[in-house]
Amino acid sequence: MAESLYDQVGGEQFFTRLVDGFYEAVEADELLRPMYPADLSESRRTMVLFLSQYWGGPTTYMQERGHPRLRLRHAPFRITKRARDAWIAAMTSALEGVRTELTDEQFEEMTAYFEMAAHQMRNV
Repeated sequence: MAESLYDQVGGEQFFTRLVDGFYEAVEADELLRPMYPADLSESRRTMVLFLSQYWGGPTTYMQERGHPRLRLRHAPFRITKRARDAWIAAMTSALEGVRTELTDEQFEEMTAYFEMAAHQMRNV
């Protein structure tokens, strides 16, 4: 059995660094920041758990929150093309921040996933 991407990149610590980079970009973005709660601690934790599970790590996210249902969970927010593009830019910045920890293939796989997911969340 092939090793999961989660294991290949070193587990939860990698996803914590990625998510920290993402939320640094979110905090600086005037369009995205209002979509998040004032205290980002739980958002950060939840995203680390989700990404860890998605990429082959522990199923803590599913155990705590059930099925991800990303579109449903994001439905209360107006996700326009502009918001989607800002989200992609924030995640791209975060990925660039951990770029040296990834192979080209891993970087491309993660980039493709995040772009696909962001496009699916658009609801306006």
